[in-house]
Amino acid sequence: MNSRLLTFCLIVFDWLASSLAWGVFYYIRKLKIEQTDFTVNSTFYLGISIIPLVWVFLYMLQGTYQDVRRLHRLKIFNLTFLGTLLGTLCIFFLFLIDDEITGYRQYYSAIGLLFLIQFILVFIPRLIIVSNVVKKIHDRKAGFKTLLIGGSDKAVDIYNEINDLPKGIGHQFVGFINLNGVDKQLSNQLDYLGHIDDVERILKEYQIEEVIIALESVEHDRLKAIISRVDGANVRIKILPDMYDILSGTVEMSNIFGALLINVSTDVMPIWQITIKRLIDVFVSLVAVVILTPLYIVLALLVKFSSPGPIFFLQERIGKNGSTFNIIKFRTMYVDSEKDGPQLSSSNDCRITKIGRFMRKSRLDEFPQFVNVLKGDMSLVGPRPERQFYIDQIVQIEPQFLELTKVRPGITSWGQVKYGYAENVQQMLDRMKFDLLYLKNRSLSLDFKIMLYTVLIIFKGKGK
Repeated sequence: MNSRLLTFCLIVFDWLASSLAWGVFYYIRKLKIEQTDFTVNSTFYLGISIIPLVWVFLYMLQGTYQDVRRLHRLKIFNLTFLGTLLGTLCIFFLFLIDDEITGYRQYYSAIGLLFLIQFILVFIPRLIIVSNVVKKIHDRKAGFKTLLIGGSDKAVDIYNEINDLPKGIGHQFVGFINLNGVDKQLSNQLDYLGHIDDVERILKEYQIEEVIIALESVEHDRLKAIISRVDGANVRIKILPDMYDILSGTVEMSNIFGALLINVSTDVMPIWQITIKRLIDVFVSLVAVVILTPLYIVLALLVKFSSPGPIFFLQERIGKNGSTFNIIKFRTMYVDSEKDGPQLSSSNDCRITKIGRFMRKSRLDEFPQFVNVLKGDMSLVGPRPERQFYIDQIVQIEPQFLELTKVRPGITSWGQVKYGYAENVQQMLDRMKFDLLYLKNRSLSLDFKIMLYTVLIIFKGKGK
């Protein structure tokens, strides 16, 4: 059950179905609604070339092609219905509203006809693909590599409960990690993979896709520490609910055959906003690189003549899901400023050049990072990327910092706007609170607000 192949098949079938739907709609509209002759002309060819691509783009914005192995029949029905309804209205106002008509009933008939044909022709192949995936999961022939954390009676109970279900729900247990010693009762049924201290290695080595933490959700401190370590590995996390969780409605029931578990989700931004955010990143960065070229030249000359050394400063940082990349900045310090090891700068740091001090206050040194955004290493807005040297120190004090690596780091951030550059690890922790707050409230509107504040800082030159 290859995820990429399923996604490719879904996109291809959506494109083919949308092409056929537009052809059928065009034919019926001409003959039955407008009562004119059907002719294959340039308008028809233009429509059948562009319209299917519009549909696929809308479905992509909707998040239909995101993690297709987890789709089920009700979800694909809802996605198809809502996506087709929105797409029909968009196509009507973009391409059909200027058609010559004899009455508004033709408009209503055209909208209804397009919706019906598009929905039926797209939904049928989707239903076949998703039903095949669901059947394999129910028959336990396919699923997601699952790690069980915990070796207590609760871990044994949840393992037995899932295995005793009449239909599989997608958990293919690879093994378990114990928090204390090896539990003999569970080790008789599952492979013991190691201790919680080795969780990062185990997640990567066994390519784990789901983690079930067999602790009561009232054990907040232990849960928080474990989730912080697991969450940075891009896996789906589930925990056991207590009675308060059930009464407060935090238990997500997505499968009537499933065990009672809470899905822990740290991503509050809808798929369509994530897609639009990336499109905005690329568009704004392209425009910025072109428009700011004269400014780049001036800044490059100022850096070059301010002190001996290269114009640009490249430094390895930690990006999304722990990946490494080289961040690009205008050099603001003298060469070999860190010959004695990694050091954070301060407001009166003698290593900073005169032009560098001005550039740091106005954030002009960050402008080359638009290239990082175009490469996909960064976003316009997101938590500031840090070096592994400092991440290791921060995580010892506050494991939640790893949550910031779940998303693309940004040129600017809520922490950067509110706090500025950090001069020590404690200030990094203080700034982290703002970035965690951003992470829990991510939205396009918040991104625009942060970008606005950043622009004000650039013009005022009052950045810390």
